[in-house]
Amino acid sequence: MHKIFFLQSVVLSEQEIVGAIREGNERIFEETFRKYYQSLCNYANSILKEIDEAEEIVQNLFLNIWEKRSELEINISLKSYLYRAVHNHCLNRIKHLKVREEYQQYTVNFYDASYESVSQTVLKNELETKIEEAIRKLPEQCKLIFRMSRFEELKYQEIAEKLKISPKTVENQIGKALKILRVELAEYLPLIIICGTTFQIVQ
Repeated sequence: MHKIFFLQSVVLSEQEIVGAIREGNERIFEETFRKYYQSLCNYANSILKEIDEAEEIVQNLFLNIWEKRSELEINISLKSYLYRAVHNHCLNRIKHLKVREEYQQYTVNFYDASYESVSQTVLKNELETKIEEAIRKLPEQCKLIFRMSRFEELKYQEIAEKLKISPKTVENQIGKALKILRVELAEYLPLIIICGTTFQIVQ
């Protein structure tokens, strides 16, 4: 049997209380609210560890009950119903906060990564432009050999055979090109290191 409640000296069963609320009895609803409010807030706070959130959940629960009172059906004890509802709302709030926190963290990481990616691209494009400008300033044979070595990835022997010169000449021309490029690109060496260019200018 459901317990009996004394509301303003009137003895009512739980089902009578639920029925009265369903019919829009404001006095019964208010007394039920006063009877359970603080204990429900304490229970919610024990889960959320945040009294303002706990009070909001309990207030919203009673507000929802009143707004949908005509549909109110409680087949367990009123106390059990209220505590179970608060419990579920607390779990939903925790889940919502966790999802929001994870989304915010994802957003921060995503935009940080995007910004870093864009910055890297800009730096790399700037560096490649400066390297190309520097290469164009090389003497013709020196420039040709350097391009064949660095861009076509040919070995010294292969370059020598194609140009009908000695491997030693190829080596000397590559060395000459690197010395010139180090001077031309001296102020860009930090960018070369950051971008990890494959041109191996600094070696």
